[in-house]
Amino acid sequence: MNKIEMMNELTDITLLFDEPLMNFTFTKTGGPVDVLAFPKSKVEVATLVEYCKNHEIPWLVLGNASNLIVRDGGIRGMVIMLENMKQISVSKKQIIVEAGAKLIDTTYVALDHDLTGFEFACGIPGSIGGAVYMNAGAYGGEIKDVFTSVDVLLEDGTIQTFTNEEMDFSYRHSAIQDMHCIVLEATFSLEEGENSIIKSQMAELTELRESKQPLEYPSCGSVFKRPEGHFTGKLIQDAGLQGLKWGGAQISEKHAGFIVNIDQATATDYVELIAHIQQVIKEKFDVVLETEVRIIGEER
Repeated sequence: MNKIEMMNELTDITLLFDEPLMNFTFTKTGGPVDVLAFPKSKVEVATLVEYCKNHEIPWLVLGNASNLIVRDGGIRGMVIMLENMKQISVSKKQIIVEAGAKLIDTTYVALDHDLTGFEFACGIPGSIGGAVYMNAGAYGGEIKDVFTSVDVLLEDGTIQTFTNEEMDFSYRHSAIQDMHCIVLEATFSLEEGENSIIKSQMAELTELRESKQPLEYPSCGSVFKRPEGHFTGKLIQDAGLQGLKWGGAQISEKHAGFIVNIDQATATDYVELIAHIQQVIKEKFDVVLETEVRIIGEER
């Protein structure tokens, strides 16, 4: 990878080289990426993908790296972060949101326009792109409940729109997880509501989240998917694992479904602790815990 050539060809796009991803992940862990790019528009995203294609550089996209673990060896190639693509607009009862916008910010725009349906997401710390990608949800609601369509950039450089039906949404899954593409913009349909009621419900859910989740420490959010017929946190508690420390990582004493960084944890600490939890739960209860968090990158 020729850094000088890349800077000369991609002059309008912010590029960081050999950047530790621990500076961006919510766990505060993760090794370096060869090049980290921050496009500001759909055109710049397309330019980056075309450049990578022409120079045989592998690429992937991160939202705001909330529900993510990057291994300590980092990532080869280019990581595209969409945090500068955060425009949110409202048209009647629809909200059109660029992929890098925060999900929480989107719910407050809905509130400002007296639109209801997005309250469930007022405490989810992900980006719109990531939320659509994994059909994020909380407190009985999911992205699929308010989703209308999404524009994605395909690997060949074309933009395609997928409707709700075409997204094949299920628990923490969407059809675009099986594609190498980039979410650019999503449209959501809401209903008119009473501002005071929407505001009250959001306040209630925010208080509930703050009282139950370990927000005082870095974490990747909910680590595991909920296994059918069980609650992950209770399984971990019943196995006697809550509070277990593994290097600088710990199964949260506040919520057993979270792993927190209490003392300069590494990604390896996280990955090994996750594997240990899965092994113990399988041995004790014959339940397979699948990760909700994405684990990417290379070993050190």
